[in-house]
Amino acid sequence: MKHHLNTLFVCTQGAYLKKDGEAVAVRIERKTQLRCPFINLSDVVCFGRVTVSPPLLGALAQKGISVAFLSEYGRLLAITRGFTSGNVLLRRAQYRWADDPARSAQIARACVLGKLANSRSNLRRAAREHQNPAAAEALNAAANRLQESLDQLRQELPLDSVRGIEGNAAADYFAAFPHLIQTTDSRFAFTTRSRRPPRDPVNALLSFAYALLLNDVRSACESAGLDSAVGFLHRDRPGRPGLALDLMEELRPLIADRVVLNLINRRQLRPQDFQWQPSGAVLVSDKARRTVLKAFQERKNEVITHPFLNEKMTLGLVPHIQARLLARFIRGDTDAYPPCVLR
Repeated sequence: MKHHLNTLFVCTQGAYLKKDGEAVAVRIERKTQLRCPFINLSDVVCFGRVTVSPPLLGALAQKGISVAFLSEYGRLLAITRGFTSGNVLLRRAQYRWADDPARSAQIARACVLGKLANSRSNLRRAAREHQNPAAAEALNAAANRLQESLDQLRQELPLDSVRGIEGNAAADYFAAFPHLIQTTDSRFAFTTRSRRPPRDPVNALLSFAYALLLNDVRSACESAGLDSAVGFLHRDRPGRPGLALDLMEELRPLIADRVVLNLINRRQLRPQDFQWQPSGAVLVSDKARRTVLKAFQERKNEVITHPFLNEKMTLGLVPHIQARLLARFIRGDTDAYPPCVLR
């Protein structure tokens, strides 16, 4: 079992990370502000203008600790890590499966089943707790449409059909998303999903939270010996971590969406925490990023019972468990890949 170690997030612009014995020293304005032993780290995530010394990069690679470089606003730029771990036979099997339409559809269908089931749970939970009867009715109606999509996925389908069902269900989910936001401030209004760039604070938060989750899932794939670039639902594209995006689908509603909604509904973020650009893009401020990171880590530390293994674990361990369950399926040790679906 992989231990749930810490992620070191470095947001301060101009920070310099160097090796200090068996630890990472974070220096700001030539003064060491933080020291993190290697033994406590799973990965390091740097936002914006953060410099890492070559000796530290080498030491982290030898320890199996990845370093992710993201733009100041959460777009993944690059990841450094040591030699690829795992069995080359597993990766060769993964490539063969990705080239097989039937096997690709089987795994893609499981990932989408998990995503829709968890999205439906979000909608039904919100409907039970909502004070507005009309909003509760709309949420239940959207949940019922997701249930219809889930029923369609119970049978074997070609990959294009799985993608079509997923796309329609995602449209239903985000059409109901405004009812999940319980604030009267019109600046937190949500109409549709927008990316590159996000056009409102909610989309900016979703994109940022998805970037954080993708980094975790990508690391989980690599640590399980899988190639994070070769997916089944998301096909090959240069620079795109297809498999990480596949496994992330079922975790979006559980982790990222819940974090964003809690921050907004609990008034932990205000419109002043965002930057409106002349181009129409809305960016998360440095202060808001720190708030999101704190909430994201707290959500990952929540204890759940894994529905397949029936073991208690933190949510932060789930990406690693799911990657290993997929690896077992590809190796032929199990009959199917079980997505993580929580009530």
